[in-house]
Amino acid sequence: MARVAVVGVGAIGGVLASLLETTGLHEITLCTRRAIEALVVKTPDGVVTVRAKNLTMPDQADAVDWVLVATKTYDAPGAGMWLRGLAKSGAAVAVVQNGVEHRERFAPYVTAERIVPVVIDCPVEREQNGTVVQRGKVTMKVEEGPLGGEFEELFRGSKVEIELVPDFKTAAWRKLCTNAAGAINALTMKPARVFHEEPVAQLALAMVAEVVAVGRAEGARLDESVGKQVVDMFRGQPKDSVNSLLADRIAGRRMETDARNGVIVRLGEKHGIATPLNRMAVAVLEAGNSQ
Repeated sequence: MARVAVVGVGAIGGVLASLLETTGLHEITLCTRRAIEALVVKTPDGVVTVRAKNLTMPDQADAVDWVLVATKTYDAPGAGMWLRGLAKSGAAVAVVQNGVEHRERFAPYVTAERIVPVVIDCPVEREQNGTVVQRGKVTMKVEEGPLGGEFEELFRGSKVEIELVPDFKTAAWRKLCTNAAGAINALTMKPARVFHEEPVAQLALAMVAEVVAVGRAEGARLDESVGKQVVDMFRGQPKDSVNSLLADRIAGRRMETDARNGVIVRLGEKHGIATPLNRMAVAVLEAGNSQ
């Protein structure tokens, strides 16, 4: 049994907690801004109610064995405050977030060798009443190594597919291709069905081509088929499926624009690669963020 804390219990954090719950092995702590009476997750296999301790103040936190950070990327400083207590005895910290800068975000708060970057794929939404609705299977890609193996072991017995990958950089950039194209949902204010419109599909292909060019310059191994794979993935989702960027824009919440599209612009400038479509997405969505 391990003591596991989940920092950031939104849609993804809720799914992670429910997977840990179904193993029946761990002592779970949920770290949230506001107290939650119960965490209920509706999965394809039934409803899971997570039995866990709930903390709302970082100074309440004591040492655990593992910390799973599932906050929004822009809230790394807030998560860092929790790590002071949770990771004070050397806990490993799994960063389950969007983007390609997992280690960079948490370098100020924990040593590099204790950071485990994780890429997750899961169609999931959080309802207004706090219930988390998982629409499909959960897959995670974790950097290969001793801590990666320990992370995989945490979820043994749960319904998740975990792949230990030797080339995490490529895995993260491959996911970023999907995240970047997902900005189209927030720009159009439409769910996954918008990708069935051919002009939108062509726009997505062009946006992903920018990501591929920058990712290759950064050392990721991405081929020309990625764009089509991304469009096919969106077209294969339920037509009313809402990604997190669109959900945040609808709710008037701050969006993860920088981690999903801004990073492409920033690193594109570093390598002298033009990224006009992702730059446009950043400009429009950041204008929405500033309201």
